[in-house]
Amino acid sequence: MTMAMNSIAELSAPSDTRAFVDALGSLLGPKGIATDAEAMAPWLTDWRGRYTGRAIALVSPASTDQVADVVALCGKHGVAIVPQGGNSGMAGGATPDKTGTAILLSLRRMNTIRSLDPQSGQAVCEAGVILQTFHEAAEEAGLRFPLTLGGKGSATIGGLVSTNAGGTQVLRHGTMRAQVLGVEAVLPNGKVFDALTALKKDNRGFDLKQLLIGSEGTLGIVTAATLRLLPAIKSRVTAWVGMDRITTAGDLLRHVDAAMGDTLEGFEVMPRKCLDNVIDHLPDARSPLQSRHSWHALIECVATTGDAAALRDKVEATLADAADNDLLDDAIIAVNERQADDLWTLRDSISAAERALGPAVQHDISVPVDRMPAFIEKAIPAIEGDHDGVRAIAFGHLGDGNVHFHVIAPTGATPGAWEETEGKAISARVHDLVTQWGGSISAEHGIGQMKVDELGRLGDPVALSMMRAVKNALDPDGLLNPGKLVPSLPHGGAGS
Repeated sequence: MTMAMNSIAELSAPSDTRAFVDALGSLLGPKGIATDAEAMAPWLTDWRGRYTGRAIALVSPASTDQVADVVALCGKHGVAIVPQGGNSGMAGGATPDKTGTAILLSLRRMNTIRSLDPQSGQAVCEAGVILQTFHEAAEEAGLRFPLTLGGKGSATIGGLVSTNAGGTQVLRHGTMRAQVLGVEAVLPNGKVFDALTALKKDNRGFDLKQLLIGSEGTLGIVTAATLRLLPAIKSRVTAWVGMDRITTAGDLLRHVDAAMGDTLEGFEVMPRKCLDNVIDHLPDARSPLQSRHSWHALIECVATTGDAAALRDKVEATLADAADNDLLDDAIIAVNERQADDLWTLRDSISAAERALGPAVQHDISVPVDRMPAFIEKAIPAIEGDHDGVRAIAFGHLGDGNVHFHVIAPTGATPGAWEETEGKAISARVHDLVTQWGGSISAEHGIGQMKVDELGRLGDPVALSMMRAVKNALDPDGLLNPGKLVPSLPHGGAGS
């Protein structure tokens, strides 16, 4: 059968837009809808500034029932819906297109932590709860939520679930998918899928919550999630290490992992260029090490029990042994929590520092963990050699085979124009290399609209056919976040 894979550009505004907007206002009240261009403007451009769209209205439901009512109304009028959390995504997945035929549905008003149970180690959060707020609530209860990232002050639980976010603790705890025990979502037909109850064993067919996690709002709008909590960290040891080659960092990762076991929670890498950019960007920043090194690693080990001094002694011995085996050139260990936080600030500021340099194309990629150092050594000179004046950098989560591979434009490049011309050619080349190495063109940021065409070009045809079939079954009219995640069939194509 022909797939109903409508793009947002193929949809049209309702015949009586005023009546539709009035109906939205009746459902939500004055606090729940905005149509003024100035009020909507901050939410119609993505965090990176790559995409700017238009919308009939910005709607902000305050409850799951209101979300369901809005979705049902949009279904009746054939209006597309673009769900949005903290608008901190990296792939344009929460930004409408320029046609102005969709509504932008914000979950930010749904910001209640419905429950937090220290005994079960579970919490139920609405979609609009900010990650940092949830961290603080867990800490007050003597627990922690084991997922964090640089944008924790704006990223929301619903957005993290919808994109299956990663972050700096995936090495030990896994992505958002591993943290979600249950989901509540509004489906494209306006019905509520309630699977918030966490069961250790449930063999009643498909695990439908997993289908919604990472679906980027194309199959349902996540309104709440049951999340797992872990015991609070009793002690942590944070180290900064310098070395001359990324392949040495890979060897060091294996060495530390073997020695520290389950205490190893973070292993982040960055080249000297990234560190220099951050130091130039942050007024009070300085290099942790006195000598200069081509590559740096940020290593963190944590324990929930035992003696803090014992953990520190073990990290010191592990790094000393690594130095004896030429796996590092220099290292420091943070002497207190403030210094540890300062080291993480250097890591978390890389993207902001890069934005200040001008146009760039960003790639969130993964290859098998053991192959990532070699991939970086091959890919950087390949891209820089093929494109005059560009600077390629790779940084991030070496411990789980995911780095952010960014290519900065030559000096004087025109923002916007460069990304759409040479930048697109560079991205295609990077994605080709990743695919050749058996990797993924999206490790943790999602597909959104930025990578949807590339997924269509490089994705496995069988997998793409399955994705389209699921989308068509649940959202046959293509109203939920159209043009995102699921590639359209080639013109005239058909699916099953």
